[in-house]
Amino acid sequence: MNDAGSRSPLIALSQICRIYGQGETEVRALDGIDLTIQEGEFVAIMGPSGSGKSTALNVIGCLDSPTSGHYLFSGTEVANLTRDQRALLRRHYLGFVFQGYNLLSRTSALHNVELPLIYKGMSRTERRKEAIAALTSVGLEHRANHDPSQLSGGQQQRVAIARALAGSPRVMLADEPTGNLDTKRSVEIMEVLQKLNRDAGLTIVMVTHEADMAEFANRLIWMVDGKIERDEPTRKAA
Repeated sequence: MNDAGSRSPLIALSQICRIYGQGETEVRALDGIDLTIQEGEFVAIMGPSGSGKSTALNVIGCLDSPTSGHYLFSGTEVANLTRDQRALLRRHYLGFVFQGYNLLSRTSALHNVELPLIYKGMSRTERRKEAIAALTSVGLEHRANHDPSQLSGGQQQRVAIARALAGSPRVMLADEPTGNLDTKRSVEIMEVLQKLNRDAGLTIVMVTHEADMAEFANRLIWMVDGKIERDEPTRKAA
């Protein structure tokens, strides 16, 4: 990726549309949105079901391609990248956390975190070092050899966060990361994300339907019908 400098946004969406179907069945999941995110921000995206928030996250994560508009990541036009180049962007610059933890059930926390590093071509020694560091950053180094069945839901999500952190991405994309957790565990996860943003400067873009979880972010994007209705600081940041 090109380094466009600290004054340029890390993520820049301009007039992004994502249209499914055509004619009477046409759905505008994204309807000409403009959004910029600076490196080091913690952004929460909210909105009712069908508002386009997860579609926006998928476009940012190069899991979906816009129908029209421009998406620049660190100054590079994503539409100009080949399929392989987009895969490399995801692998080296983006970390993903989902509502479902997506952990391998019969594999230790350590090996779950190591898995994506295999595709980066890291040696076993390098993978182990990176994975231990990632688990330590979420407070789970002491559970490294436990498999998911031996971990609580909150601990499993912390393993998933560690897996996303392994390899030092520039952006973490989190889609309803607390959706399967009770309030206490949800707060624990949000405190982990907040600490990673504050102390490590990690850029985080999170989709959530929970207003109290969104307050852990610094900035709130509210979407309705594929459009950005509001873009404002959270009460914490105001």
